[in-house]
Amino acid sequence: MTTDYKKIKRNIFRIFLFGFAFIGFIFCAVFISMQFGWLNVKGSISERNSYFNNVDRNIKNNSIKEKTQIQVDDWSTTDEWALMKEVFTRDQLVIKKAASDAGVSPRLILSAVIGEQFRFFNNRRESFKSYFEPLKILASLSKISFGIAGLKPKTVGIIEDNLKNKNSVFYLGPAMENIVDYKEGIDIETERMNRITNAKDPYYSYLYVGLYIRQIMTQWQRAGFNINNRPEILATLYNLGFYYSIPKENPMVGGAVININNKDYTFGDIAYEFYYGGDLSDIFPIEVQ
Repeated sequence: MTTDYKKIKRNIFRIFLFGFAFIGFIFCAVFISMQFGWLNVKGSISERNSYFNNVDRNIKNNSIKEKTQIQVDDWSTTDEWALMKEVFTRDQLVIKKAASDAGVSPRLILSAVIGEQFRFFNNRRESFKSYFEPLKILASLSKISFGIAGLKPKTVGIIEDNLKNKNSVFYLGPAMENIVDYKEGIDIETERMNRITNAKDPYYSYLYVGLYIRQIMTQWQRAGFNINNRPEILATLYNLGFYYSIPKENPMVGGAVININNKDYTFGDIAYEFYYGGDLSDIFPIEVQ
């Protein structure tokens, strides 16, 4: 009886020991995965990738030829898009300033922001109808993403580090090093959050999007690939994060899936159709970089 009792105790001890070891392994694996971005949401690959990789954009020798504009899908007829157009028109001066300071096309910045707004409104339809649409304001995301551009404080920190790190593949040069510097003695984390959640002045939200896009463009250019005129790729990588920006030939379009009027779109789909479509081109012209 005593021997059996001792065996039971040993078995229970082993179970607890292996259990704690397994839990420790899981925590270590999760920590390592977070550091390397392996747990970032990958989203989906667009079903139309063959179209994106082979379509003739009518761009040659850095000039836009005739019939550059493309047919835009049903998402452009929604109330959500009507609201975004109104806000972008109202905020055009601050959007253009942020784009100029970042050194990218304003249209590229909006290509990334639109997907974030559609994703928020899609998940909170009632809030859109009762709050955002009547007040004519964009959604300011919550939980882990903030402001009208769905920025994460960690991502903003990486953008800022890339501006200073001369050894980074995302480094933009000495002229851009101090563009988002903080006042001496200020609490950086608090101020960073204030910048990206300021609903009255969205300048920094648009600026950080522009800087992110330009850093991705720079990384790919250094690797021998020009994606300056690929809004669908830039928006995809904006949605997925720095970790997934791996320069290569024929990159895939995708990102998070957004269902609009019972039709699925990826971030890349919407970005491409907006950028090369006609909406707001009188305010934010299609540019070739």
